[in-house]
Amino acid sequence: MAVVKRIDPGKAWDAYQAGHEALRGWLERLPEPEWARASELPGWTMADLAAHIGMVADSIDALSVAPRGENPKTIGGYVSGYEAAAESVADMTRAIGDKVGRGPSEILAVIDERFGAAVSRVQEVGLSDQVVLARRGPIRLGDFLLTRVIEIVVHADDFTRSLPTARAAVLPRDAQRLAVRALLGILAERAPGRTVEVRVPPHAAVQCVEGPRHTRGTPPNVVEMEPLTWIRLAAGRSTWGTEVESGRVAASGERADLSAHLPVF
Repeated sequence: MAVVKRIDPGKAWDAYQAGHEALRGWLERLPEPEWARASELPGWTMADLAAHIGMVADSIDALSVAPRGENPKTIGGYVSGYEAAAESVADMTRAIGDKVGRGPSEILAVIDERFGAAVSRVQEVGLSDQVVLARRGPIRLGDFLLTRVIEIVVHADDFTRSLPTARAAVLPRDAQRLAVRALLGILAERAPGRTVEVRVPPHAAVQCVEGPRHTRGTPPNVVEMEPLTWIRLAAGRSTWGTEVESGRVAASGERADLSAHLPVF
C-alpha cells in the first residue's frame, strides 16, 4: 500500500512501447471518416488526438542526460507543469496536421517517425535510472517513462470515449497497472496522510489525506473503484460527483471525499 516506488526504467519503457504499439494498431484500423470527427477533448479532432500520440514519442526523443547535481522532480512535481503548458501543447499538436495533413496515412507516418526517433534516443541514453532533462525539467528516467505510460493510457481512453460505438482501444494490462499505480502515487504525494484508503483493484491501493491515523483492521474511510474510473478521475476526464452518483465509486466514511484532491494533473 505504499506510494509508488522507484521503477526500473526498462519496465516502464516496455510498458510504454507495448501501449504505443497497441494504440497505433487500433488507429490503423480506424475508418478514415472517423479521423475528422470531433474528439472528447474540446477543440481536438480525432486526427489531432492521434497526432498527439506522435508528440508523446517526440518528448522521449527530446531527452538528454542531466548534468551532475540536478535535483530531479517527482512524478507529481513533473506533471504539475501540464496545465500551464496545455495551450502550447495543443498548438504544437494541431501544427502537425497543418503541416502534413490530417489523413490517416499522413498522421500514422508522423507517429512512426517520432516513435522510431524515441527508440533511438533511449538506446543512446540507456536504461539506467539516471536523471534526465525533459521538457518540464529534470526527472529520473524511470519516472519520466512512467509519465509516458500515463499519457498512452489516458489517451487510449480518450479515443474510446470519443467513439462509443467503436471497439475500445484496449492496451496491455501492464500499461494500465503502471498508470494506475503512478496516479495513486501522485495522489498520496499531494494529499499525504493515512486517513483514507483508496483501492483500485486489482492493481493497487494507497492511504492518503491528513487526519486520524489508521493502523489496523478496516479503515474508517475507504474509497474503491475500477481502474478506468480512477484513470478518468485522476486525469480530469470525469468528476467525483458524477462517478459517486453513478455508483462507479464506492466511498464510505465521513472523510472519504477526494473531490478536493482531483484531478491530480
